[in-house]
Amino acid sequence: MKNNMQPFVKWAGGKRQLVTEIKKRMPKDFNKYYEPFVGGGALFIDLKHDKSIINDFSKELVDAYLCIRDFPRELMEALSNHEAKHELNPKDYYYRIRALDREEGWYEKDLVTRTARFIYLNKSCFNGLYRVNKKGYFNVPFNSKLRVKTYDEDNILALSVYLKNHVNIYNGDFSAAVKDASKGDFVFFDPPYDLLKSDTFDSYNPDAFGVAGQRRLADLVMELTERGCYVMITNHNTPLINELYKDLNIDLVNVKRMINSDSKNRNGQEVIIYNYDLEETDETNF
Repeated sequence: MKNNMQPFVKWAGGKRQLVTEIKKRMPKDFNKYYEPFVGGGALFIDLKHDKSIINDFSKELVDAYLCIRDFPRELMEALSNHEAKHELNPKDYYYRIRALDREEGWYEKDLVTRTARFIYLNKSCFNGLYRVNKKGYFNVPFNSKLRVKTYDEDNILALSVYLKNHVNIYNGDFSAAVKDASKGDFVFFDPPYDLLKSDTFDSYNPDAFGVAGQRRLADLVMELTERGCYVMITNHNTPLINELYKDLNIDLVNVKRMINSDSKNRNGQEVIIYNYDLEETDETNF
């Protein structure tokens, strides 16, 4: 297995820059690994755990994982085709492909066709941002690149092997993804973050997670704690999050929010929350 596998898309809230800080705080040993808000998968891809369960609410994203698992070569062929056509007329081609989800029957197209569009748009849109409007149509503008590289062959093939042999992939609610989690399993939650202000980009789906979602997640974390699971959560450093998890360990970390279009607002603070003693995680009872 390729040791340096990387996420195949950029995703809002991606954890690439926090992987080192997260790994410092992970339990020393655990059974199954669960990631109910997998997004771009920076942590789970870095861990390469041999028994992993991933989930996301975004069907397009989950379909992309399934496509890489089952049809890697067909996908790369379709992506190469996008790259070649993009180079001929970048801006026009981008907006033509972006508009495909407005067409009747688009979501009945085959998995490879839909996933190739999804990845192409992610690589050629502004700032790698996945965003849809209230009708569910992708609406991010073009990034003005004359050429676009949509994939790395070795990475796609390595991801395909790993997903096929070590990962169960689900599309649904975060609570359903951990229904089988038990004592000694590690659950990492990277949910849509609590809002810093009213105009903060909140969600990659039309339905915002909101305060209700944060409270429901906190209740689930307490339930998993009672089951004996190791649980970690990342989020913004807000009063709500600090109140919800006041009985757990909360570490403050500095981050750069690269998806923010205003460079002046890219510095911030996040929290890494966990329900175990770092000195005692070699034991399955805490």
